Amino acid sequence: MLFLVFAIGYTVPSFAQEIAVLKYKGGGDWYANPTSLPNLIAYCNTNINTKISVKPDTVEPDSPDIFQYPFIHMTGHGNVFFDENDSENLRNYLFSGGFLHIDDNYGMEPFLVKELKKVFPNKDLVELPKTHPIFSSAFNLPEGLPKIHEHDGKRPQAFGLFEQDRLILLFTYESDLGNGWEDEEVHNDPFEVREKALKMGANIIKYVFEN
Repeated sequence: MLFLVFAIGYTVPSFAQEIAVLKYKGGGDWYANPTSLPNLIAYCNTNINTKISVKPDTVEPDSPDIFQYPFIHMTGHGNVFFDENDSENLRNYLFSGGFLHIDDNYGMEPFLVKELKKVFPNKDLVELPKTHPIFSSAFNLPEGLPKIHEHDGKRPQAFGLFEQDRLILLFTYESDLGNGWEDEEVHNDPFEVREKALKMGANIIKYVFEN
């Protein structure tokens, strides 16, 4: 993944494979699912030959440190707020090669959609078809985004934002991937459900690091 940064003269090496959690404003629980990313990272390091630090860092949307990470993960249940500095920094980060995965842990969607318009006023979320390569980059998931937890009886959907042909942001909705990545005893999900979530997570990470 080519990752060039024009902010503060900082350049991230193209071989960097690190992930950080986005600590956003608004009062939403950005810290939800504390075991999910470490478990996903361990799964990826074992199964798709990544070399990611198992304990992800935390980064704020207005921080220059965001440019150190080719992959930022965001989750939560409630309110999200991006101020002007957050929006500008996130826009620069995504335009310069970064990637943001937002996993709605339930209840985030109405706040998030509004705030994303501050970051990209001229872009709209587009649903990804089941044939998009993100669903087969490491493991073949012919049905697309898997359903991990049931909330409102809605189908799982994967939405993206693109800059030209490059996917710069993925929003996973009504799936709850992060719950499936957590330690087994947290939600008592069966192995088959957790495995689907981990395979989808590995697909996302492999796709981002190789495109």
